[in-house]
Amino acid sequence: MFLDPLYLLILAVGFVLSLGTQFWVKNRVNKWVKVPTSRGMTGRDIAQAILRAKGITNVTVEQTPGFLSDHYDPSSRTLRLSPDIYSGRSVTAAGIAAHEVGHAIQHKEGYWPMSIRQKMVPVANIGTNLGVWIMIAGLFIGLTGLAKIGVLLFAGFVGFTLVTLPVEFDASARAKRALADYNIVAPRELGGVSQVLSAAAATYVAAAVTAILQLLYWLYRLGFLGGRRD
Repeated sequence: MFLDPLYLLILAVGFVLSLGTQFWVKNRVNKWVKVPTSRGMTGRDIAQAILRAKGITNVTVEQTPGFLSDHYDPSSRTLRLSPDIYSGRSVTAAGIAAHEVGHAIQHKEGYWPMSIRQKMVPVANIGTNLGVWIMIAGLFIGLTGLAKIGVLLFAGFVGFTLVTLPVEFDASARAKRALADYNIVAPRELGGVSQVLSAAAATYVAAAVTAILQLLYWLYRLGFLGGRRD
């Protein structure tokens, strides 16, 4: 199986997509991290300003270690920003901080794709960690039923990657509107924000495409798509 040319092709496509999007993100981030915003607000200041403007008072903004480790934790209502974003005064910091606030706004407003995504987290973790190995084990020992269980689990992970796309795109759209509506960045700086957020969104698209290709391969291997049953 691991020497199957089709499987190797899928791995190669996934690798190229991942490498390409990572390069794009780093390129955009590094370009705009050197450009300060005209108002000089830090990422923390921007996050707190948008939260206040939206009437969100129960979300904490704190610093977290790592590079681009920024995220919003709905379980604790905590917005965590990496050091360069938390203390940064750049266009990159403004865009990423506002994007994470976009998730907090989604949470407050009950944005349904985000709610579904949160409910799918346990299934996605099981699907990506165990699904593939269950499929491999089922095919190796000739238990098609076991392999099908693995496919179902992995399909849950694929569904998670698909639901993630509208959540991320919507958060970026909210971020750009907030930055413009509250005059946090100048119009010329908003173009840089769009470049950074578009590059970041591409990583989720690449992950979804790769996951879909892998699922189609396993469905083919099990005979669901006209392929052979191994």
